[in-house]
Formats: sequence, structure tokens, C-alpha cells
Amino acid sequence: MTAICATTPYEMKISGGPSLLKRPVKDLAIALGELGAHCTSDLGHPPVQVKGPLKGGSVRILGNVSSQYVSALLLAAPMAEKIVEINVEGRLEAKSYVQMTLDMQRNFGVLVSANDDLTSFRVHNQAYRPAELEVEGDWSSSAFLLAGGTIAGGELSILGLNGKSRQPDRYIVDILERMKARVKGDADSVIAERSRLEPVEVDVSDCPDLFPVMCALCATARGTSTITGIRRLRIKESNRIEAMTEGLKEMNIQTMESEDTFTIHGGKTGKAVINPHHDHRIAMAFGVLGLLTEEVTIVDAECVGKSYPSFWSDLQSLGARVKAN
Repeated sequence: MTAICATTPYEMKISGGPSLLKRPVKDLAIALGELGAHCTSDLGHPPVQVKGPLKGGSVRILGNVSSQYVSALLLAAPMAEKIVEINVEGRLEAKSYVQMTLDMQRNFGVLVSANDDLTSFRVHNQAYRPAELEVEGDWSSSAFLLAGGTIAGGELSILGLNGKSRQPDRYIVDILERMKARVKGDADSVIAERSRLEPVEVDVSDCPDLFPVMCALCATARGTSTITGIRRLRIKESNRIEAMTEGLKEMNIQTMESEDTFTIHGGKTGKAVINPHHDHRIAMAFGVLGLLTEEVTIVDAECVGKSYPSFWSDLQSLGARVKAN
């Protein structure tokens, strides 16, 4: 929205809840300023004041902070007065999300020139056109149910998932297979069965949203698992490394972290009270892990409403004992 607002001649202020106000926007604000908009923030965080128009030009932006910056610039670029060139410094992490942005722009009549590794883009002034499309099923939300089916279910089938989707969280199936889970999929569905999981080494730099559910899975595996590519997870809705460390410790699961690596020693989980720090994915991850535990209390459980409002009722419909206080 910061980038879209930069395409208008009006003064806009963008703010939000406590977790949003901790998210960094400095690099995006600088890039928009270099493209001709006026954009200021509170020491690099929202609230953001922004005013266009977007004139055009060339900008450079880091590829290892947030792919959302690149997507934001791409969405706004066609409405700039002149050509916009976007150059990504270093490796673009979570590249699939940027590719999904380009695909969606194409659906609405906008064409972007990009190199093969998506580190250089050139966008001419264009107009978005109306279109009809069908939105795919959400792999991010489904990952939690697949994890639940794997560690505590009988046989769970999820329909409406595109097996060839560009969504990076589709990688959950590959991870489960590497953990020796009984999971199989076809063109539009996935089936998971309760399995004894093996420890795994996995890189989540291109699928960072899988980190919380991966922690839940690794906590149940008999052995030591290693998750790499975690550096950016400290600037999500919460510091997800800190939140998962805290919650897993409450459940008697040992962990260890470095700048870019998180190690989990799987074992038997214990009764616990979990604070998800207003983070929907943290709450859902511990909801899944709670399926194997005598009792887990998750405070602020309604934070799942950000992405999956019916998560608790869906768990209940699948046989989980869920009680709201």
C-alpha cells in the first residue's frame, strides 16, 4: 500500500497494529523517494507518510531483506510517468513471491521485462485492465493441517491445492517426504497420514513462512534437525526465532540458534502456556504441536484471524479437542 499510495498526488498516512509498526520500511521508502515520490517514516518503521506522483527512474534494493519491497515497486511501477528500472543487490530470497507478482500483473494486462534470476526489471508506463481469475488454494494455511495430520491424525486429505503452484510453501510436501512422512499428492489435492518422522536439514530462505510449522514438525522427530536461512525471520509479525525458542522451551524442547541456523532436538512435549506474540503462524504452529501434548494453552489465540480465521474450528472438526476460554 505504501508503493500504491506513492502513485497518487494525495498525502497518505499508513499505520497499523503494534506488530506492523515494528516492520522495517526504510529501504522501500528510500527507493520510492528515488523514483520521485515523497516518503517518510518513523525511524525506518511505520507509520509512513507518502505522496506521489511516482515519476520513474532507476533504483537499487537489497534482495535479502524482503521480497515484498520488490513486489511493491513492481506493482506501482506501471503507473509511473516514465520508465522504472529496479535492480536487486545480491541474491533475491523468496523469489517465488516476486514471480507470482509478475504472473498476476500479466493476468491484468501489465508486462514487465525481467532477467532470468529476477534481479533486474524494466517497466514501462502501462494501465492495468480488468480480468477474471480463480485464486488458488492456500499452501501456507494448508501446511499446518498437513503437519497436524502427519504427527497426530489418521488420514487427512486437503482438496483444492495446485500441485504445480508457484507458491513457495508447496515445499512442505517435499520436506515431509524427506522426514519419511506418508504423504502423497496429485494435481489438486494432498493426503497425509500419521507418521514417525525423521530429523531433517532444511533451508527456508525461499519459503520463510514455513519456519514455524517446520519447528513443530522437527520437535516431534526423534533426533536433531537443523533449519537454515532464518535470518529474515526476526523481522516478521514477531521475531519468529525468539517466539519459537520461547514456546518450544515451555514445552521442554531444546533449541539452539546462530545468526542463520536454528537447531531443534526432538523429544516428548510437555504441558505449556504459549504466548504467540500476536503472530498467527506462531499460534497455529503450537496449535499443531498441542495435538501431541496433554494440554497446551495459547493466549491471544484469535490472532490466527490474520490469515486463517477458521483454524481452530477446522482443527476441532478434524477431531482435535479445542476449548475456548
